[in-house]
Amino acid sequence: MTADTRVPLTPRAPEVLSRRARYFVEGHGLRVPRRDLTPFREAWLGHGIPPAEIDRAVAFQERWGGIALPPAPAYEGGPRVLEADVPEGSTEDGWRFPAGDCRVSMAHGFEIGPGGEFGIDADRWTPLHASTEGWVEALALADHAGYWAETITKIKGDAVEELDLDGFEPVPEVQGLADTWWRGKDSLIAVYRGEASGFDASHCLRAHIYGGLDAWGLGK
Repeated sequence: MTADTRVPLTPRAPEVLSRRARYFVEGHGLRVPRRDLTPFREAWLGHGIPPAEIDRAVAFQERWGGIALPPAPAYEGGPRVLEADVPEGSTEDGWRFPAGDCRVSMAHGFEIGPGGEFGIDADRWTPLHASTEGWVEALALADHAGYWAETITKIKGDAVEELDLDGFEPVPEVQGLADTWWRGKDSLIAVYRGEASGFDASHCLRAHIYGGLDAWGLGK
């Protein structure tokens, strides 16, 4: 496979990200040589992969390919390096393509869904965020909240369902689907439902509560 060695080591964050997320990507991320998917196009077409799906994988690779970000607080850290690969699926069920290899051995992988969702391929496809941008925003917010919080409380299983979110509002930039972030008066709460949903295993529910945050820490 050929590699693009002209890409600088410091990644350039897409302008659509928040200022916090752009700083996170450019200040804490690293860009390694990324694969050029162009040589695979004809072979993929020969295997019946629609041109539009190949175009999606190529677009992802051009925007995110080769970017390595700090580990996520869940899913054993997320992809080691964001990297597209051959799309799989069908017209009936929709097409998805890999988003990058896991950091450790996992029972699921990371994929980009038919509508651009970022999710996991567990026992069933489970979108975590509506886009890769949402996933990156969530990583940046976890890094920000973890730095500024006076306390961090982690809960799991049925205790997550007992969380009182009255008075909290969803954090829109993370584009949450299975995973969501909630902003309160002086705290942020991250709820991770992906593995619980993908494996139908309620004991996999996780939530992180970042307490004692001021206006800056709340990340508005």
